[in-house]
Amino acid sequence: MGISVWQILIIAVVVVLLFGRGKISELMGDVAKGIKSFKKGMAEDDDAPAKTIDHQPSETVSAQKAEDQSKAG
Repeated sequence: MGISVWQILIIAVVVVLLFGRGKISELMGDVAKGIKSFKKGMAEDDDAPAKTIDHQPSETVSAQKAEDQSKAG
């Protein structure tokens, strides 16, 4: 028991009556601008160099661990 074509048409007519054709076309234009902006942002993100993560511990952490070990031993 799914949605039939007639039900979709009735919903579409109600939406057009409530919002009007101008408002719907304006809304769809805004959606299109948003999609273009998103694609542009993704393309710019791909052009940016990838950030690398340094997995080596910093000197302060290494020095602190060595100091802790010398106090313990």
